[in-house]
Amino acid sequence: MLRETFGNEKPIIGMVHFLPLPGSPLYQGKGGMAHIIDAAANDIEALQKGGVDALMFGNEGDRPYLLKASPVALASYAFIVGELKSQIRLPFGVNYLWDPVASVALAVATGARFAREIFTGVYDSDMGLWAPDAASAVRLRSDALRGDLKLMFNINAEFASPIGERSIAQRAKSAVFSSLADVVLVSGPMTGEAVEMSNLHEAKKAVGAVPVFANTGVNIDNVETVLSVGDGAIVGTHFKVDGDTWKPVDPARVKRFMDRVARLR
Repeated sequence: MLRETFGNEKPIIGMVHFLPLPGSPLYQGKGGMAHIIDAAANDIEALQKGGVDALMFGNEGDRPYLLKASPVALASYAFIVGELKSQIRLPFGVNYLWDPVASVALAVATGARFAREIFTGVYDSDMGLWAPDAASAVRLRSDALRGDLKLMFNINAEFASPIGERSIAQRAKSAVFSSLADVVLVSGPMTGEAVEMSNLHEAKKAVGAVPVFANTGVNIDNVETVLSVGDGAIVGTHFKVDGDTWKPVDPARVKRFMDRVARLR
């Protein structure tokens, strides 16, 4: 499943962070949609040339984040991916922060192979009390006849703390058992911050054959340790110029990282 969906047995998924979309506070109306598309196109080319295994689109620029996608952002997101598809040579996925139903809808509309989100749990978050709806998201996949679409469940959300006392292992096992997670993701406390390796170990031990990926903070210095435990990684911030989340992808950083991964694999 990993090779078919993500292009490798220990895949590295490179993030394409969209600039702020229409309707979000930081949207730059002067450049319009063309500016967003051009920036994403440059990042796609840098990631593909650098050798990543798959791409994932995300509306990282839409701060402060919504817990339910706005119509204009959802339409803009789908339009942008459609405009970029002719350039994409790798498997790709989508993620709408922080709406799992919207993420699945985007995957259906764009033909994505995978979708990432917080699907399960209840959280005390920067965005308020957060209770995602896994049942509606998974049912949408079924209703759309997209049983091939792989859903990646982030089980410890950035910018949030879970309400309750279940361990990482319990949350991982439950996400697979009750909500049909195809891949379990383990995150650090914020975008760009490394996962606790103990959490990665715990989740992997709990779910056995189900893949477990590191979702944040993977870099050239810790990737060997991460891949010795996890089945893959999603990389965003480390691939950017100066390791800054809000800057463009740096082709040289991507190549150095992927050269390192190639030696490990």
